[in-house]
Amino acid sequence: MSTKLIEPTPSAYEYPLLIKHLLHTPLRCSPHNEIVYKDVKRYDYMTFNTRLCQLANVLKDLGVREGDTVGVMDWDSHRYLECFFAVPMMGAVLHTVNVRLSPEQVLYTVNHAEDDVLLVNAEFMPLVEKLRGAMKTVKAVVVLSDVSPAPQPAIETAGDYEALLEKSSKEFDFPDFDENSMATTFYTTGTTGDPKGVCFSHRQLVLHTLSVSASMGMSCQRAMNSNDVYMPITPMFHVHAWGIPYLATMMGIKQVYPGRYMPEALLGLIAKEGVTLTHCVPTILHMLLGSPACATTDLSGLSMIIGGSALPKGLCMAARKKGINIYSGYGMSETCPVLTLAHLKPHMLEWSEDEQTDVRCRTGLPIPLVDIRIVDLEGGDVPHDGRSTGEIVVRTPWLTQGYLKETKRSEELWTKGWLHTGDVGSIDLDGYLKVSDRIKDVIKTGGEWISSLQIENILTIHPAVSEAAVIGMPDEVWGERPCALVTVKEEYRGKVSEEDIKASFAPFVEKGAISKWGVPDRVLIVESIPKTSVGKQNKREIRKVHLGIG
Repeated sequence: MSTKLIEPTPSAYEYPLLIKHLLHTPLRCSPHNEIVYKDVKRYDYMTFNTRLCQLANVLKDLGVREGDTVGVMDWDSHRYLECFFAVPMMGAVLHTVNVRLSPEQVLYTVNHAEDDVLLVNAEFMPLVEKLRGAMKTVKAVVVLSDVSPAPQPAIETAGDYEALLEKSSKEFDFPDFDENSMATTFYTTGTTGDPKGVCFSHRQLVLHTLSVSASMGMSCQRAMNSNDVYMPITPMFHVHAWGIPYLATMMGIKQVYPGRYMPEALLGLIAKEGVTLTHCVPTILHMLLGSPACATTDLSGLSMIIGGSALPKGLCMAARKKGINIYSGYGMSETCPVLTLAHLKPHMLEWSEDEQTDVRCRTGLPIPLVDIRIVDLEGGDVPHDGRSTGEIVVRTPWLTQGYLKETKRSEELWTKGWLHTGDVGSIDLDGYLKVSDRIKDVIKTGGEWISSLQIENILTIHPAVSEAAVIGMPDEVWGERPCALVTVKEEYRGKVSEEDIKASFAPFVEKGAISKWGVPDRVLIVESIPKTSVGKQNKREIRKVHLGIG
């Protein structure tokens, strides 16, 4: 017996899930709320909609048609937000180019994505000038600039973004098309090999937006509502700034875009514009809290989602002391990205600060429509007891269906119909996921698996430690042993030793929070810890630089 399909009335409108439909609510319910770019631009949602039409006309005049690809190289700006909408709304594909990749990798991604037009911030024009001759498909380059007239580049361009918009029609009929059409593409920032391209459809982005919105509404703590003022501190080239600009636009709330990330400027915008919601990776939060300007900035009204890598307990505690409503989120480039958010449950609001901190640092509860499993090496489910670990595999409607032009890698990603994250984790009795490590970063010592994240957490609680990274170093007897790298706070420089830091593990070993084998054999006090282009710890580079391996 087959299922019975609905037969639509011939005149019925089959409503496709398209990005353009996210604009209905703000244009009707909050058309005069502001979109702000630093101290450069400020306009309302009605103007935003007009500018989307003008941008679409500019791109059409440059030859962009449905299915073509438009690459963007910019800092977080109102222009980027306009591209998030106008490019896919006209049926083209938005390629958010990672401007922090090496020149060779930038060129690779532009050619691999087959970009037809590039919109380039004037700061990146020297790079584009060097690469232009090797760009195989780019037909036109548009200059993005905060000043008018824009600086004159050394290569031929189609003109300045603002000047082109000003001359374009304010009317554009954004068409309907299949909701499964590709809307965006970008490249993962792996530490080995060429970057891998992922892509997402209109349907996926809309469903992701709605599900994150539902999760925020289900939270009993302050999460997100129509009074919020949103500012991303996650690059817009990195998984659509975690998709939150789409959500903020759908909600019609005030949005603030900061340009290039400078601690004092970010803190200044938070204070001046009344920012109440943001998100970033731990290294950016560390940078903000370490800025002298932080001491005089009131952050008590700020909610912050931390993702990209685990939220260290010590960093969470420091943020809480500033009054920040901080909690973790989890996802990856391949998952659009949000899978879980570590919202507190109602009864947890009565818990002690230390108990709440533990929950905030967990990886979180699955948001609606996310199905997460923890599986052993044979693919079987492990108990949800908070102790049993395995690989995290997932299904949702918004997972990338494969890597662009990478059949073998795509099949490895989707083994047996589940997307394999490469992360090791557990699920506790309350339903919270907790990532304990990347499979490749687990330290295998004497037959026991030790979580580098667990050791890092203990290190960040030490009053002298500013940042910590833990890797496995080869050992002839045990296979691997933990090696820790730490940076120390300014006031402790020259006053704390490797042995002082190692001694701080004793109470945790005594309580059984960590085995004695988890105490690092070495603690290296370093000036800085290598990072990837999106601010995550680069453990491959750490192994290479500090251990001479990898």
